[in-house]
Amino acid sequence: MLYIIFLTGICNLKCEYCGGTIPEEVMPFEIKYNIDQLKEFMKGDSNAVVAFYGGEPLLRINIMKEMMDTLNAKHFVVQTNGLFLSSIPEKYLSRLDAILVSIDGRSEVTDFYRGRGVYKTIVNEIEKVRDVYKGDLIARMVVTEKSDIYREVMHLLSLPFDHIHWQLNVVWAPENSWKDFNGWVRNMYNPGISKLVKLWTESLKKGRILGIVPFLGVLKRMIWPEDGVPCGAGRNAVAITTDGRVLACPIGGEFKWNELGTLENSIYTDYINRVDVSPLCKKCDVYRECGGRCLFANKERLWGEEGFNSVCATVKHLVYEIRKAKKVVDEVIESGLFELEDFRYPPFNNTTEIIP
Repeated sequence: MLYIIFLTGICNLKCEYCGGTIPEEVMPFEIKYNIDQLKEFMKGDSNAVVAFYGGEPLLRINIMKEMMDTLNAKHFVVQTNGLFLSSIPEKYLSRLDAILVSIDGRSEVTDFYRGRGVYKTIVNEIEKVRDVYKGDLIARMVVTEKSDIYREVMHLLSLPFDHIHWQLNVVWAPENSWKDFNGWVRNMYNPGISKLVKLWTESLKKGRILGIVPFLGVLKRMIWPEDGVPCGAGRNAVAITTDGRVLACPIGGEFKWNELGTLENSIYTDYINRVDVSPLCKKCDVYRECGGRCLFANKERLWGEEGFNSVCATVKHLVYEIRKAKKVVDEVIESGLFELEDFRYPPFNNTTEIIP
């Protein structure tokens, strides 16, 4: 199981799309439970993945270190804004299997949403750790109306990231935060996805797998089918708040449907396959690859049915493009250029949600 652990609700940034620090009334700023209690909760899970989350988790590096020394996890992951990467001691940096760094593409886009100078600081921090850190370094974008998906991904591929992932700013954002979502999808996003897929398949023929997570993740579900949302929320992933509540999804600690229980007097097996997506999603022709896209979006539908369907249309376009690309994947495997296992990404649930 994946355990997404909030180390704090505090963030040192105030990004345009999320507002920064999680309000204290949603969850306390500091952890209120005993770490041994969390260890007992995870007891018996031989495939545990622990992902540190916030707020900004690296504001609480000492707690992260204590948990890494205490918890029996097969993999450790951190999602961070990247401003404190070099403050992670080498001993712990080397034990992390995946680091997701929030960066939105080119400097002008990143700084517009995250603050002046943030892009440069992130790049500097990455350069400081790249020679030491040998795990998976993942750029995690928020994609907005200012984003040119092709240009942003191409830019990030030029930096020392192993993989690039993104999420559309459509799950928690108010619909009026977009001037023309459908127009942007039609004129910018979908054409950019098609262009990236073409580049991706051309690179395959030349012997290189570009680390574009949504492409690889969708392909993985075509080859090795799974059920449910790819992030595992409600199925085999939980989030642990600072006050010890167990959530199906890390987004929305204030929603009652999302609150499954507490660490006290429970164990991880109590929370397997607890929340499912809409039955309508299971009738969709891309459900095998998409899995329902997002549990939170399924439950809240903040944009209503029409808005929900507009976002789904972007997913369908992505899936249809990867279905076509799979023919090239089959060809390069048959030719001996790659083996099937080369396309098993992510190798474990590393908190990349797969579906943007």
